[in-house]
Amino acid sequence: MTLLNHHAEGSVSAPPLLLGPSLGTSYALWDAVAPELSTSHRVVRWDLPGHGGSAAGLIEAGATVADLAALVLALADSLGIERFAYAGVSLGGAVGLHLAVHRPERLSSLAVICSSAHFNGSGPWEERAALVRREGLAGLAENADVRWFAGDFTVPRLVRDHREADPEAYAACCDALAAFDLRDRLAEIAVPTLLVAGREDPATPPAHLREIADAVPCATLVELPGASHLAPAQCPEAVLTALRAHVGQGASRGMAVRREVLGDAHVDRAQARQTPFTARFQDFISRYAWGEIWTDPTLSRRERSMITLTALVAHGHYDELAMHVRAARRGGLTPEEIGAVLLQTAVYCGVPAANSAFATAQRVLAEEDGTS
Repeated sequence: MTLLNHHAEGSVSAPPLLLGPSLGTSYALWDAVAPELSTSHRVVRWDLPGHGGSAAGLIEAGATVADLAALVLALADSLGIERFAYAGVSLGGAVGLHLAVHRPERLSSLAVICSSAHFNGSGPWEERAALVRREGLAGLAENADVRWFAGDFTVPRLVRDHREADPEAYAACCDALAAFDLRDRLAEIAVPTLLVAGREDPATPPAHLREIADAVPCATLVELPGASHLAPAQCPEAVLTALRAHVGQGASRGMAVRREVLGDAHVDRAQARQTPFTARFQDFISRYAWGEIWTDPTLSRRERSMITLTALVAHGHYDELAMHVRAARRGGLTPEEIGAVLLQTAVYCGVPAANSAFATAQRVLAEEDGTS
C-alpha cells in the first residue's frame, strides 16, 4: 500500500506524536514547532494526498475525513506505532477529532488547532471543489496569505505548496470537509483534548473551538492573540508552549511513579536541590526514566529493581546503588533477594565490584532495619 509522505524526527523510543496539516499546505507547516517537540517525542508529520510529497492517487472524489484518518492509521501501523498523541491544524484537526470519536484506543491525547467539528456546511466546499477542478489552484493560491495569516505575515514555502498541490486531490479534500460534521459526537471524546484558536482566524474563528471545548469533557481551550488560521507557522512559540504542556504529561506521571519507587523524602530532597541549571535534567529523568520506562508494564517493578541494581554495580555507581537498594525494599524485595542479585553480579561484573556493592547494601539494609 502506498503511504502518506511523512517526515520523522526524534528518538524512536520516545512517545510518538503525529502532526497533521491544513488543506493546501505540507508538513512544512510544522517547521518552526516540530524540531523543538522532537526533543521529547518521536514526531511524525505527514502530507495530505496530492500535497507535498504524498501521492494524489491516495484520495478520490467524494472522499471523507474517515478516509484520511484511515491513511494516518496505516502510516502509524507501518512505523510500528500503536498509540500516539495527535495534533492537527484545520483539516488535520478534523482527522484528529474523527480518530478520537471512532478510534479512541489509538490516541493518548488530542490537540485540535484552528479547526472545527464542522466547516460551515457543504455548500462553500462543494463550490471550491468545483472551482479547483475547473480552473486549478493558481487563483486560490493568490489570496492564500489573506486566508491563512494576520497582518503582513507570510510563509512563501507554504504558499508555493498550495500552488503546487494536485487539483484533483485538493478538490477531494474539499469533498471531505463538505461532508464533515461531528458536533453530535463530541461528548464521546474521552482522551485529553487541547483546543487552540487563532483570534484573527476567519476560517475557523474561536467560536468553533469554543463549541468543541464546551462539548468535550475536560477539554482545555487556548486562544492566541494575533494568530490567524495557520497558527503553528505564525505563532510557533505560543503553539509550542501549549503543546508542550498538553503532551508533556509523562513528566507528571513519571513524578508520581518516582515517588512511589524512591519515596517522598528522597524526591523532596532532589527537588529542593534543583536549580535552573539542573531543571531540564530533572525533567528528563521524570519524563523518560520514570514516565516511560518504569511505567512500561512489560516488566514488574520488582524485576526492574533487580535489573537496576545489576546495572549500577556493573558501572560502579554505589551512591545510586544505595538509593535503589532502598527502592528495592520499598518495592517488596527481601534482603535475601537483594543478596542473590548482588551474588549474581560477582559472576558477571567481577568480585571487586560485588564486594563494594555488598558493603553498600549491608549499610543501607542495616539503616532500614534500624540496627545502626
